[in-house]
Amino acid sequence: MKIVSVVGARPQFVKLAPIAHACARHPDVTHVIVHTGQHYDRNMSDVFFELLDIPHADVDLGIGSGPHGAQTGAMLAAVESVLEREQPDWTLVYGDTNSTLAATLAAVKIHLPVAHLEAGLRSFNRRMPEEHNRVLTDHAADLLLAPTEVAMNHLADEGLAARSALVGDVMADVCLGTAARVAGRPAPLPDGVDPSVPYLLATVHRADNTDDRVRLSAILDGLAALPVPVVLAAHPRLVARARTFGLTVQSGAIRVAEPLAYPDMVAAVMGSAGVITDSGGLQKEAYLLGVPCTTIRTETEWVETLAGGWNVLDPRLEDLAAVALRPVPAVERSHPYGRGDAAERAVAALLDNG
Repeated sequence: MKIVSVVGARPQFVKLAPIAHACARHPDVTHVIVHTGQHYDRNMSDVFFELLDIPHADVDLGIGSGPHGAQTGAMLAAVESVLEREQPDWTLVYGDTNSTLAATLAAVKIHLPVAHLEAGLRSFNRRMPEEHNRVLTDHAADLLLAPTEVAMNHLADEGLAARSALVGDVMADVCLGTAARVAGRPAPLPDGVDPSVPYLLATVHRADNTDDRVRLSAILDGLAALPVPVVLAAHPRLVARARTFGLTVQSGAIRVAEPLAYPDMVAAVMGSAGVITDSGGLQKEAYLLGVPCTTIRTETEWVETLAGGWNVLDPRLEDLAAVALRPVPAVERSHPYGRGDAAERAVAALLDNG
């Protein structure tokens, strides 16, 4: 069986790692990795691939960034030519990026089967480009690999139960494995942050939080006013928007850090008193690592993290200090994302349905 994985953003390469390893354990599977080049990231280096043992892409399309329509269209055309050449048994797409939607459209239009990893997630926020990408992909794909029971229920509600399979979340595979490797290792924190005293870790990148000057200013002011250091792993989108709006990112409690390599991010979460984020992935990683998370959005795709107060939605930033520095919940966490075998289950589902 030939599987073509199409990825384009850094988080997708992290998700790719356990899938690539699972494919390698099956001698009857040929795995081809296509990188659309949707995101250029200076941390997407040989070191990044080595840290997670991620195979380098077989095809790098180098599309780059741009407006949604232009970027998606360019990727669609480029991916189509690769798929025409490779003729895979499965085109495997990941998550909710423009690369995901472009590869799905390219494959289905030339009658090649598509499987969607991380299917069934819903924020129900139609302002998010990611929401459109994931919904359209699910309805076009032939096999929907869902990470949770909640995702399976969403797919059933949309009439897609017959094409759905519960495999678990590959990010749990990566997160738990990485945590075991970095346990006890201090995270590379910016100057002025002592890892032996409480600090918070923050990320901000969603369009709803960064594309409006008043909203972004309120978020930065809220972080700056916190009573402990805030390590802000500054996404390029945040930096660019702040510069455009004339806002200062590093002020008060905020200590700016470059985007962290995944193992360093896991170590930083494990060492923190809490996480403040609008990232879906980081909400889940905080939950898996047993660290309280405060999500500055009105909704979350990962509703399982809300159980017991492990994750709290705080879009208005009301009393942020009390929320973000709340004690670790006494409620024991369950295992809604699986126990670290999702990639093997996903590959098995591809083999069973090929």
